[in-house]
Amino acid sequence: MAVVIDILSERGAARAGATAPSPAPGRAPSTAPRSPSPASGAGHAELYKKREPIHPKLVKGPFRNLKWALLIVLLGVYYAVPWIRWDRAGDLPDQAVLVDFAHGRFYFFAVQLWAQEVYFITGLLVVSALLLFLVTALFGRLWCGYACPQTVWTDLFIAVERLFEGDRNARLRLAKAPWSLDKAWRKTGKHAVWLAIAAATGGAWVFYYQDAPALWTELWVGQAPAMSYLWVGLLTFTTYTLAGTMREQVCTYMCPWPRIQGAMLDKDSLQVTYRYDRGEPRGAHKKGQDWTGRGDCIDCRQCVVACPMGIDIRNGPQLECINCGLCIDACDDVMKKVGRPTGLIAYDTDAAVAARAAGERASYRLVRGRTIYYAVAAALVAGLMLWGLVGRSAVSLDVLRDRNPTFVRLKDGSIRNGYTLKIANRTAEPQAYLIRFEGPEGARLRAVGVAAPQVRVTIEADRVRTLRVFVTAPEAALDRTSVPSAFTVEASGERQTVKTVFLSGQANAR
Repeated sequence: MAVVIDILSERGAARAGATAPSPAPGRAPSTAPRSPSPASGAGHAELYKKREPIHPKLVKGPFRNLKWALLIVLLGVYYAVPWIRWDRAGDLPDQAVLVDFAHGRFYFFAVQLWAQEVYFITGLLVVSALLLFLVTALFGRLWCGYACPQTVWTDLFIAVERLFEGDRNARLRLAKAPWSLDKAWRKTGKHAVWLAIAAATGGAWVFYYQDAPALWTELWVGQAPAMSYLWVGLLTFTTYTLAGTMREQVCTYMCPWPRIQGAMLDKDSLQVTYRYDRGEPRGAHKKGQDWTGRGDCIDCRQCVVACPMGIDIRNGPQLECINCGLCIDACDDVMKKVGRPTGLIAYDTDAAVAARAAGERASYRLVRGRTIYYAVAAALVAGLMLWGLVGRSAVSLDVLRDRNPTFVRLKDGSIRNGYTLKIANRTAEPQAYLIRFEGPEGARLRAVGVAAPQVRVTIEADRVRTLRVFVTAPEAALDRTSVPSAFTVEASGERQTVKTVFLSGQANAR
């Protein structure tokens, strides 16, 4: 058994060596001593390394300011939107954004979608995915660095942690310090605020599915639906766990996007990049020291301690990098202090860095085959959705023909077909709908005891009515097995026609 473990460990070490990232061009491979291999006789290497908590240092700069601004805006939108009111006619809910599962409606300000129109939601998701692909192809993982909920809430939780425990060095000292009253109150206060934020997150989420003011009162007096309490509890737990304790592990191990993004990126994608053509060879720098024969990187590792993912951007593009730009702020601050130009770490492309390293002029290609494809595809789907939304009728008609029996031959020889009509009134007022049938010559339409070529029914505002109708046609008018037919409903200038067939069975009779 020990031999098998040794062999597996050696294979794992070999694979790790084969896939280890190569050093950035211009930098010599690291000569730091490595841990003993399993075959060296110094003990077995562990297959899994325990997570080391990451305590990013607070930096100041344009990218940090942008992240603060987006955090405030995005969280403000998330928490405030359920409380926005929107005046709708009749007895429709006045909440601007509401997912009403009970009545099969989705309200978004002036737009109302029915359950049958879920394809609009599908289209919205497709457009969002294509835009995400486009942004990634152009600028890398901007979504991950600035707008992803995991990033936004993690930033907020880190800010709370910094408020109670101090900046990076203070947090490191506190983590190593023995338990005391000071450490206990700081830890307790931090986790209490985290739980409060997590509970507010879960509470705000359920407000999107029921009337917010009413549900707010019901939650506090214990009269809210059980599912509301369940979702509040579940989202409180997930927010507290993912943003408070797991953080970068969610982006590295749980989220599939870091692995998918590789298909969108190429050498012309703008990403947070270490410009090795300027920075190498790196090394410590003393005040007044000549810069001749060396790069601008002084190996201060400020880019590493500022990174919320705990990576070294100087090792090149990495799966863990979320392109948040905090390492840019940290590096620019150091460059200013040592009197060197900023931008040693910047949003750049691999092609541009390689061109400058070769002494050529860097060029940037934003318009490329893949960016054109993503933009055109997103515009096409968005255009189709907009066309469908603007041109949709205020009345909807679904026709279901009886399948057992498909037709009935009456005593006088005439043929009768049965249909079920579902008519949706999508207006805010009751409507009297005129129903007509077009098909075999002499066909008679009957519904609710009324026999006539036309039938009128009144449907309340924002309601669906199911109507059972029968169509009878004389045998002399039927010369084939099926006759193309159609039902039409009309009211207040809105008209909807649905094609169907009238089955006669005449081929079987002959």
